[in-house]
Amino acid sequence: MDVPMWRKSSHSNPSGNCVEVARMTDGSMGVRNSRHPDGPTLVYSRPELAAFFAGVRAGEFDDLLHTD
Repeated sequence: MDVPMWRKSSHSNPSGNCVEVARMTDGSMGVRNSRHPDGPTLVYSRPELAAFFAGVRAGEFDDLLHTD
């Protein structure tokens, strides 16, 4: 059985901002917290993540980063 090859965001850091993604064996995409590799994995289809990434690139979620 193939094992997913996890890739960590270059923006991850030791203070808890740790995100990894991998193509799963069935072609879906997994997202997990790299500090807890045995913990839960969120699994999305490629079209679902493509739609999300397009929204991120368009700035549709920028307001969620503001704390004021």
